[in-house]
Amino acid sequence: MIIQLDRLSVTYPGGVQALQSVCLNFNPGEFTVILGASGSGKSTLLRCLNGLIQPTAGFITVEGWRKLNEPKVLHQHRQRTGMIFQQHQLIGRQTALQNVLTGRLAYHSTLRSFFPLPKTDKHIALECLERVGLLNKALARVDNLSGGQQQRVGIARALAQQPRLILADEPVASLDPASSHKVISFLRQICQEDGIAAIMSLHQVDLAKTYADRIIGVSQGHVVFDGNAAGIQEGELNRIYGNTENIHLDDAEELIEKPVGKASHREGRR
Repeated sequence: MIIQLDRLSVTYPGGVQALQSVCLNFNPGEFTVILGASGSGKSTLLRCLNGLIQPTAGFITVEGWRKLNEPKVLHQHRQRTGMIFQQHQLIGRQTALQNVLTGRLAYHSTLRSFFPLPKTDKHIALECLERVGLLNKALARVDNLSGGQQQRVGIARALAQQPRLILADEPVASLDPASSHKVISFLRQICQEDGIAAIMSLHQVDLAKTYADRIIGVSQGHVVFDGNAAGIQEGELNRIYGNTENIHLDDAEELIEKPVGKASHREGRR
């Protein structure tokens, strides 16, 4: 078991309950997708898993016994937890290789990070780019890459941390369907090969059903579904998103508010 949530609750100022008594376990190599409408608590859940938000009640343990609220444990946990973001969070004027190398900074002191990193780190970064099919773009500026390619650089950066856990918050929300499938396919394959636990929030039900080993449905701060992709049918979507009567399963993502963001237009040209 990589990480465990025990009766986790988060209450924001004003009394808004983002999470209510959530109990979950995540295991090595498991590819998990979190589904939920806007404001359901899925982003809060991801932030708790990396210690960015402290729970109001309950606790998180890693490796079966160490509590995440201990500073040393939190530092070690973040060192081995890769993050993938909706807007990539890359430095456009730098090369793909330079961006991936930032994934190695957690293994060096602040002072050491001001100097060129060792060759071993560069070899790790190049290997990560190769695994996402971008070795030939290692020296290309990131702002010259398509949206899908940029997100694959983001995956390579997360892999450079040599993580046990990867957290991805709406990683394909701004990509076209073909690029979305390619990005998630790369991520799933790598996580399976390396035994990395991946936890990803998505809006697209069809992608969740295609790639997830496990789907967690969140509604109003409660976990209302926790099972395999085959278990997601009309009734389960009703519990996650509200009434989906007369709406076909393949169209369920239309129920969800689309995130603000410009879809990539370059991927199709390359």
